[in-house]
Amino acid sequence: MVRLFVPLIIFLGISAHSMANRLLIPMDATQKNHLKAYGVAFWILKAYNTELDWLLNYRGGSFMVTYTQKFATEMTIRGVSFDVISEGQASQILSEISAPDANMDAVKLQKAPRIAVYSPKSKQPWDDAVTMVLTYAEIPYDVVFDEEVLKGKLPEYDWLHLHHEDFTGQYGKFYTFKDYPWYREQKREAEQIAEKFNFSKVSLMKLAVVKKIQEFVAGGGFMFAMCNATDTFDLAIAAAGVDIVETPYDGDPADPAANNKLNFENTFAFKDFKTYTDPYIIEFSTIDNQPQEREMSEDNDYFTLFQFSAKWDPIPTMLTQNHQTLIKGFLGQTTAFKNQYIKPDVVIMAETKQAGEARYIHGTYGKGFFTFYGGHDPEDYQHRIGEEPTDLNLHPNSAGYRLILNNILFPAAKKKKLKT
Repeated sequence: MVRLFVPLIIFLGISAHSMANRLLIPMDATQKNHLKAYGVAFWILKAYNTELDWLLNYRGGSFMVTYTQKFATEMTIRGVSFDVISEGQASQILSEISAPDANMDAVKLQKAPRIAVYSPKSKQPWDDAVTMVLTYAEIPYDVVFDEEVLKGKLPEYDWLHLHHEDFTGQYGKFYTFKDYPWYREQKREAEQIAEKFNFSKVSLMKLAVVKKIQEFVAGGGFMFAMCNATDTFDLAIAAAGVDIVETPYDGDPADPAANNKLNFENTFAFKDFKTYTDPYIIEFSTIDNQPQEREMSEDNDYFTLFQFSAKWDPIPTMLTQNHQTLIKGFLGQTTAFKNQYIKPDVVIMAETKQAGEARYIHGTYGKGFFTFYGGHDPEDYQHRIGEEPTDLNLHPNSAGYRLILNNILFPAAKKKKLKT
């Protein structure tokens, strides 16, 4: 009896799994590790070339994929919550999502994007939330910087993240730190690259880099930027041909009429702003809503995600998938974008209304897309130079970091035409 009974149990177990044909990865509050769930989705796309369904607005933007033991085992190893469901249950979920009156949709994720992170060799551990979350989520990426961009390597990638870089060539306007080793190394690295490519100034080299990135996006690339890579990118475009850099950074004075010569025609997101040419003010332009203007503290600093129509506006819907709509704020060298300087065709996806600012915006440029996210580190309210990097093991369900990872998967989605 024993010999017959054990095989019967094994057979019943196999039969049960064969009938349960889908894996549902919930992304609501029941998920134990939201950040690694994105990594699993990326791994399935890249390693097995298997499509996933991204269930927009269903349980926080859940994922669904065909059941295999390898997928289930990997999720268990990574600490990602999942449910094994039958084909019938999967059909019922998809039917619920497709109902005309349901603000939900199912988007096919088809191919893992090729990811590049723009970051200098002199990068410090506190520098970049994106590299930290990609590493934690186990999503592979290549590092590129000015030299690779100028050599034309960007078309090898689908998605580009901009390190919180100063694209105006003013070394972050951290002149008060000019004697610190990290500042000297940053300056030395930039000057060497400028010299190698025959630019007389770092600011001119950075402008050439910006133009290469413009070409990448215009040709269909996806660009994601945080902190001061957002406003300095547009500032560099607006100031093309105008000297906005003062003597301490490039050896000659800025054009005193610079603000009258800015051209906003080709900027991605911002218009009508002014630049700060004072070399001792650690601020670049009027775009950024500064702490003294915001009049907020860590206790009351929150921003709200907008909800979009999943069936009619799938792109901003993808980019705002989350298990929370009210997200704690965080500062950066560029924290937030004043609404009056945002171009009318740019989609505001999150705002702090009482401060008159946007925190998370998206738009198109040519055939491509860009997303700007204000602030430096979603789990470090006021990051300081020299601090240890954030330990994401302590924040596996970070709603702020989820917004970064939405952008990682966005290029993998089968595109639907934006209807509004």
